[in-house]
Amino acid sequence: MQLPSTFDELIQQANGLKLYKRLIIQLNKDLLYANIDLEFNDEVLPTSLKLILQEEIYNLIQNKFTEYLNLLYIIDVSEVKVKALDGNDTLRLTEEITFLILQREWQKVWYKANY
Repeated sequence: MQLPSTFDELIQQANGLKLYKRLIIQLNKDLLYANIDLEFNDEVLPTSLKLILQEEIYNLIQNKFTEYLNLLYIIDVSEVKVKALDGNDTLRLTEEITFLILQREWQKVWYKANY
């Protein structure tokens, strides 16, 4: 599997394979497991999904760092990829973490659909 390198590419793949709703369901499931009070409607627009998730990640980094780490653990975001990010700009970091989360969730959905 070739992982998408941008958010737009990820959404194109998800829509092209008709797996966007499954992506939302998987994300909601992992947010629930991590005890994060956020749930997306399966009809949420991709731009809204990205912005709302980014806002929540920013809030977790700023105010609930332990919950943020727990979310990354539950979703199984690569620790190597997270450590490779530049943490000096929190907004940029939030955007990159959001993409890593969606990328990992997409990977889970794709594998379940194909195997």
